[in-house]
Amino acid sequence: MSILILSLATLVTVGAIAAIILFIASKKFRVFEDPLIDRVEAALPSVNCGGCGFPSCRAFAIECVHTESLKNLVCTVGGIATMKEVAIIVGKDSGILRLPVAVVRCGGGCEVRPLTNRYDGVNSCAIVHNLYGGETGCTWGCLGYGDCVLSCKFDAIHIHPKTKLPEVDDDKCTSCNACVKACPKSIIELRKRAIKSRKIYVNCVNKDPGDLIAEFCSVACISCKKCLEACAFDAITISGNLAFIDSDKCTLCRQCVRVCPTNAIVEVNFPGRKNQQETIEEVMNPAN
Repeated sequence: MSILILSLATLVTVGAIAAIILFIASKKFRVFEDPLIDRVEAALPSVNCGGCGFPSCRAFAIECVHTESLKNLVCTVGGIATMKEVAIIVGKDSGILRLPVAVVRCGGGCEVRPLTNRYDGVNSCAIVHNLYGGETGCTWGCLGYGDCVLSCKFDAIHIHPKTKLPEVDDDKCTSCNACVKACPKSIIELRKRAIKSRKIYVNCVNKDPGDLIAEFCSVACISCKKCLEACAFDAITISGNLAFIDSDKCTLCRQCVRVCPTNAIVEVNFPGRKNQQETIEEVMNPAN
């Protein structure tokens, strides 16, 4: 009996000592978690898509609370409305005006980039890209099998039935970057979203010499440098036989569009241009 009592006493003593040690350790090594994290996470859509660059909405919420500025943080699913709510919760300026939008930089549709061979295999851009250059003489352009479409969780990109090129729905695009990563040809990029979703960009990624690519695609950039000379805002650079327009510097003046001899530079969502006679009539009759 005494052995049993001694055993119980020893067990109780050891348990009490362990409890005291754990209590002291919990107080000494306690990690404080800001209650704002829970509030920010509750405001997020809880999709955990990774489009923001973080593995989960919880991780994104922690960064929002601890960072000094929300300027470079974007919830791609919730968009501006969600980030404004987060900004109110944490008491910081969101710094977001407009989310960028995905842009497909290839204008080589069927009518301007004729086929030179036929592919008979799995309909996957990644597989075709690893096998050979594609069905046309341009080995840089869109393959048209829709890996970007499959990657988009927001139904924002589709293959046009006639041109066989992907087209982005700006209203649905959340700038999650999934289509950019899915494209093996790197023809999709995120660009600044301007007022009324207007865009001007070089609709080509081919870096072959101009005289060579002109044989395979009639709307390719031939590196003639006319756009570079026309731009007064230093928004255009030419590297590797290819012009590029910086969307942060571009003022949407459209001078580069006017001088491009191959129509490789495109303008999107702009009003129609007035001809000279219409401009004269507008000046002479301002009331109309």
